[in-house]
Amino acid sequence: MIVTGLAAAWLAGCASTNYPAAPAAAATPDYNYIVGPGDNLNIIVWRNPELSMSVPVRPDGKLSTPLVDELVVQGKTSIEIARDVEKALSKLVRDPVVTVIVTGFIGPYSEQIRVVGEAAKPQALPYKQKMTLLDVMIAVGGLTDFADGNGASITRAAEGDKRYSVRLKDLIKRGDISANVEMKPGDVLIIPQGWF
Repeated sequence: MIVTGLAAAWLAGCASTNYPAAPAAAATPDYNYIVGPGDNLNIIVWRNPELSMSVPVRPDGKLSTPLVDELVVQGKTSIEIARDVEKALSKLVRDPVVTVIVTGFIGPYSEQIRVVGEAAKPQALPYKQKMTLLDVMIAVGGLTDFADGNGASITRAAEGDKRYSVRLKDLIKRGDISANVEMKPGDVLIIPQGWF
C-alpha cells in the first residue's frame, strides 16, 4: 500500500503542470499584418515606373529605394509605409501616390509562431490570420515518436506569457478536431518529451 502510494505520488510529480485549456477562438478581426526583416515589398509609385520596384526589408528593419535612403519599415503596416514613402518622395516628386504590397511574408520576431521541443521540424513560422494549431503542426511535420502530445502547451505573449494546455496527440493521432485552437501572434508552442 505504501509502495502504491509512493508510485502514485511519483507519477503525479512526473505529470506536466496543468494549465487551462487554450480558447478555441483567438483571432481578432482588426488584425493588420506588421512588416518585419526578410519580408519583400512591392512599392508602386503611380505614373513613375522608374521609382517602382520590389525590395527586401533588410535585417535592420529598413529599406532603400531610388530617391529614398534608409526608411525604417519594421513594425509598420503596408499603408503606413506607403505614406512614409510618399512623404519622402514629395520633396522631389510632385504629388506622389504610392502603394505598398507585401509579397514575401516572414514578419517581425514578436509576431512569429515558435515551435520548440518534440516537433519533427521545430521552427519559427510567420503568423497568418485565423492560423490554427493544426496548421502549425502540418508546417512542422507533426510530432516525433517521443513527444508527449497531450502534455504540450502554448505560451501566449499577447496575454502576458499566460500558458494554456493543448491536446496535440488527440488532434493529430485521434483526429479530435475539438482540440484544434486558433493561434495568436507571438505564441510559443512547447512540446515536451514523454516519459513512456
